[in-house]
Amino acid sequence: MWLRVLLVLTVFLPLTASAELRHYVASLDQSQWELSGNTPIMCRLEHDIPAYGKAVFTSEAGKDHNLIFNLDMWVKPDQVTQAKLMSLAPAWRPGILSKEITELTYQKYFSGEVPRNAAWSMLAELEQGMQPTFYYADWYNRSNKIAVGLSAVNFNRKYSEFKSCLSGLLPYSFDDIAFTVLTYEFGGKELTRYAKAQIAKVQEYLSYDPDVELVLIDAYTDSYGGRSINQKISDERADSVKEFFISAGITKDRIHTVGHGERNHVASNDTIDERARNRRVVIRISKAM
Repeated sequence: MWLRVLLVLTVFLPLTASAELRHYVASLDQSQWELSGNTPIMCRLEHDIPAYGKAVFTSEAGKDHNLIFNLDMWVKPDQVTQAKLMSLAPAWRPGILSKEITELTYQKYFSGEVPRNAAWSMLAELEQGMQPTFYYADWYNRSNKIAVGLSAVNFNRKYSEFKSCLSGLLPYSFDDIAFTVLTYEFGGKELTRYAKAQIAKVQEYLSYDPDVELVLIDAYTDSYGGRSINQKISDERADSVKEFFISAGITKDRIHTVGHGERNHVASNDTIDERARNRRVVIRISKAM
């Protein structure tokens, strides 16, 4: 294996006579893959790289099939570093040519990230038994070279579980529900059909995400009817939404409500449609990062 890596590096990262190569990759006995996240809002596949750090593939709920790979290093780059990501055959598969996946830039003090398309390519290479490997110059001594490989040993079973998790991700993200406007039928606390669908999305997402820190609820009415009655209606609407979040497991101290009555309109009150826009509750949600 060392000879093969050295031969590759003579092509991609030429060595001087005094250069040292440090190669980090799990051995056959060490190579393990773990599905550390398996919910409808996040799928995460991890692989330990002994003496170096962790390889992490992550996909989160949303409209797109997003995927990010993160090379979580124990020691972060001390300077901006150029790297090359290659797909290599392991030592027990001689004769298979290596190929380049992408070139990367490691930012100072940050772990190495690989964008979506290249991350999918890495998974495809691993599935075929190949070994995605990063090459770069040591940021403490540029004459020394580093090779960091992901072993495909024990990969496929966990990858099947990862793909199963991906198929169950919600088609909307936290950002899609973090700012939600609910509208009401005329003259009461009954949500419109569309608003019921929206709050159902919020409920489903929150049932899987325990990291909500704060929920702000602002309730408004149109100007049809008396001012004091409208104030009472907005308070009742805010309280009913608050009860919804409490039933979803959010503690009372994290929920703040304000009934604005007929103040702060977003449209005039001259037509039925405009009044309907004013009958609303605005929900803003923040969570721990």
